[in-house]
This record gives sequence, C-alpha cells and structure tokens, in this order.
Amino acid sequence: MRKDRLKVAVIGGGSSYTPELIEGFINHYGSFPVRELYLVDIEEGRRKLETVGRLAERMIAQAGVPIRVHTTLDRREAIAGADFVTTQMRVGMLEARSRDEKIPLRYGLIGQETTGAGGFAKALRTIPVILDIAREMEELAPHAYMINFTNPAGVVTEAVLKYSGIRTVGLCNLPIGTKMQIAKLCGADVSDVSIEMAGINHLNWTTRIVVGGADITAAVLNKAAGASGLTMKNVPDFGWDAEFLRAMGALPCSYHRYYYMKDLVFEEMNKTFQEKGTTRADDVKRVENELFELYEDPGLAVKPPQLQQRGGAYYSEAAVNLMTSIYNDKRDLQIVNVRNDGILPFLPADASVEVNCVIDSQGAHPVRIEAPIPPQIRGLLQLVKAFEELTVKAAAEGDYAVGLQALTLHPLVGSAKLAKQVFDEILAANAPYLPQFQGHGLGAKA
Repeated sequence: MRKDRLKVAVIGGGSSYTPELIEGFINHYGSFPVRELYLVDIEEGRRKLETVGRLAERMIAQAGVPIRVHTTLDRREAIAGADFVTTQMRVGMLEARSRDEKIPLRYGLIGQETTGAGGFAKALRTIPVILDIAREMEELAPHAYMINFTNPAGVVTEAVLKYSGIRTVGLCNLPIGTKMQIAKLCGADVSDVSIEMAGINHLNWTTRIVVGGADITAAVLNKAAGASGLTMKNVPDFGWDAEFLRAMGALPCSYHRYYYMKDLVFEEMNKTFQEKGTTRADDVKRVENELFELYEDPGLAVKPPQLQQRGGAYYSEAAVNLMTSIYNDKRDLQIVNVRNDGILPFLPADASVEVNCVIDSQGAHPVRIEAPIPPQIRGLLQLVKAFEELTVKAAAEGDYAVGLQALTLHPLVGSAKLAKQVFDEILAANAPYLPQFQGHGLGAKA
C-alpha cells in the first residue's frame, strides 16, 4: 500500500450515499490520506455521477485537503492500481428495487430489498457483477481490499469469499447504528459502549452490552422492551415485547422484525401497497430526487442533513473507520462481514458471518464470542444461512433448481408452490440482468 499516493475506487460513485463517504475521507484525511479518488458508474448513472463528482470537488475544496476526484464510466481505469475498492451499487437501479418489493407483496409475502424474496432477487442480479469486479481486481489491483457495502451485504460477501481470491470485507451500517441506539437508550456516551454481535448480515443479535466496563445486557433488554428508536430508517419501529426479549437473552437487530413480527410488518406494508400502490422504494426515489436537486446547487459544499432520510446514517463512519484501521494496522475491534472459520461452529467454515473482528493491515479477523449461542438464535441462523448458501450458488452458477430450493427454504416464503411462482416472475421481470439463467429457458418473456 503506497503511503504517498493512496488510491480508492468507489463502484457506484453516482449513489446518493457518496457525499457521506466524501465527508468521511475529509474528516479522516490525517490518518487516511486519499490522494486519488475514482468515482465510477454506468452509462445510465452518468448524470448522477457527474452531479456527485462536482459536489465532491466542492466539499474537498472547501475542506482544503489535496484529494483529486476522478469521475469515469471505465471501471477498469478506476480499479487499476487501487488500494481499496468500495462497492455500493444497485444493479437495475431503483426500478429493480421497486420490483423486488412489489412482486412478493402480490403473493402475500413481505417485500423487502435485502431479505426474503426481494433480497433473493437482488442477490441474483448483484452476484455476477460483483464477481466480475473481483476478477478485474485480481488482474488490475491484486493487493487491494474490496470493501463491500452493496446489499444483501452478507450474501454478496460470501459470493466473493467462495468464488474469488481477493481480499474482501463486507460492511453494514447496522452494527454502528445499533451501538448508537443503545448508547442513546442508556444515556451513555457512545465511546463508553461496547457490544458483542453474533450472526449474519441483517440477522444478528447483540449478545453482550458493556458500558463503562460493566455488563448491562439484562438491564438494556429491560429498557428496550417497548422502546422506540431501536431500528433503522427503512424498518418499521414496532417495539419489542419484554417477555420475548428476556426469553431471547439478546437484543435482536432491526431486521428481525421481518421474522418475529412478520404479520404486523406485512400488514403495514400491504396496507400502503394496496392503498397507494407504493413501497419503500418509492419513498427512496422521492428522497433521492430531492437530494440530487440539492446536490446540483453550485453553492452546496457540504453533505446536506436531508441525507439522513435516505437510511445510510453512519455509512461513512463505518466505511472509513474500516479502511483507516486496515491502512494504519490499528488492531481495533469492529463488527464486519468475514469468513466464519469456526467462530460460529454450527455454520459452515466458508460462510460469511457478521461478528466482532480485530482489524489490522491483513484485514478482519473474527474474535471468539463470549456469550453462548442458544438454540432460539442458532436455529434461525442455520435456516437463513442455508438459504444464503443456496442463493450464492444459484446466482453464481445460474442453477434454477438450487434457486428454487433457496427461496422455498426462506422463512418469509416457506412454500414450494409460492417459491416457484415468485421465482419465475423474478426471472421474467429481471431477464436483462440474469443471463446466467437464460439456458434454462426462463425469463425470456421480460
């Protein structure tokens, strides 16, 4: 890694999240001195890329740091010689997300972009592209780290771990967001809070909470019962039942509401869908349009506060903290997605898990989990991880039969008949993005 000419490539640089990342690079320039920053996107995202690029230049100029911004549609140019490659892309753009959420709802299933049938569809589109990027990194930047923020982050990270030899770490803003929420709930400074998480991306549990050196897990579970604010922007804020939390013995993450409160979540989603014909994707489209109107203002030279509505809070903090720790061999603790290698012994060694890791110049190394993993956690983890394993294989190899088994297995589907109907509609609706399945004679009617 070149200390005097650090290069970072951002795949999906035209994303509305990118100003978060720019702010992070500016704030951490003293410890992570990026000199060459490449923002890369596809032709369909050219206008957004150019808008974000100009905003990035204004932010950097105002901050007075010597970061050179390059915007390009040439992914190979961006990757060549990079030290870090971050991925924050959405294959099919927001129109595909809208389909991912609406197709399941038409079958009486929860429609969500990172889990269930919606997350399955997103993974099928994304994994072939992420593996193409990994192959380009093997050729053009073999020593670089891929920092993956693309959802479904755990599944995408697992695909890279299994089908590529590059160095990769998966990242999500949920762990740092959960830590912030716990600090607020306890009235503590976040710097005094440490948490242990165990699980997989968007299906993890906070198994141990320490504030000021004292283990206060039980007290936090009592406070969390019925409390608001323990969620992300894109997850309904239904309160947890006190008896349920005590029996669980750990704090479920925001996304567990899709599993533990499936009926309530579906009712809320379906009500909006039936009455307005909209889902979260439509809200995001509106917020993005408003953000890009702001970004186009030549007088804007800071990240606008409205970006918090987008659901990416703490993204830059999580992403830049991770890269900074690798760059500086800090050996601190962060919660990221890595190869399991026995940390959760009831899951495969080559599975992607989201756990506490020591971060150093060689990447992320999972640490032993102190709290025992009870069957109520282990059972759901094993089931959803089996879905993820099958989804990775189906997406990477274009295997329809494996994909059908994956979708049937998922707790938010759970029906072979429904799985086949939904899978076939996903293939038809996404045919341009799923060439790996064309040999099965599916998806041709899109």
